[in-house]
Amino acid sequence: MKNIIFFGDSLTAGHGLPAAASFPALIQRRLDEHPLPYRAYNYGVSGDTSAGGRQRLAAVLARHPVDVFVLALGANDGIRGIPVRETTHNLQFIIDAVKLHYPEAQLVLAGLEFPFDLGPLGGHRLAHYATEFKALFRTLAEKNSLPFVPFLLQGVLGRHDLNLADGVHPNAAGQKILAENVWQVLGPLLQQPVSS
Repeated sequence: MKNIIFFGDSLTAGHGLPAAASFPALIQRRLDEHPLPYRAYNYGVSGDTSAGGRQRLAAVLARHPVDVFVLALGANDGIRGIPVRETTHNLQFIIDAVKLHYPEAQLVLAGLEFPFDLGPLGGHRLAHYATEFKALFRTLAEKNSLPFVPFLLQGVLGRHDLNLADGVHPNAAGQKILAENVWQVLGPLLQQPVSS
């Protein structure tokens, strides 16, 4: 069996839901159905930022051999208004560390967008931040030649019927859409012949 590490925050962890409802668990179900020889590990930590992910990365890399690494961090950076340059630096550190420890591993980057309605009070400064924040993920993917999920929350963000009461975290139905968004990119990679 090969290992897929899903490395993210509450969106990956499936905040407020049973573990089996998280999108990594749903992807495991697809792997079993195909069948594909991969085991999905969910290393989503609610509230985690890119800096927090950077700090806990070494322990995760030491726990399992890594064949595929899906990086889905940054949402909490956006919520906290952490400078885009800092988020970019942390995510690049994570990408470099995975490549250093597991040169043959396939990395996949999930993109995010600033999660708030900017509204009339948002102003130019917040709009500028939102634009920069969204762009950092594609820039990183292109710089590192990584398969890219353009927007992890595509089809879920802002939908009351697909989120928990807090309006931020996907419910079970929303997690199914996250799984589909990731599978669109991840699935074809896993079904390619593995070079020896």
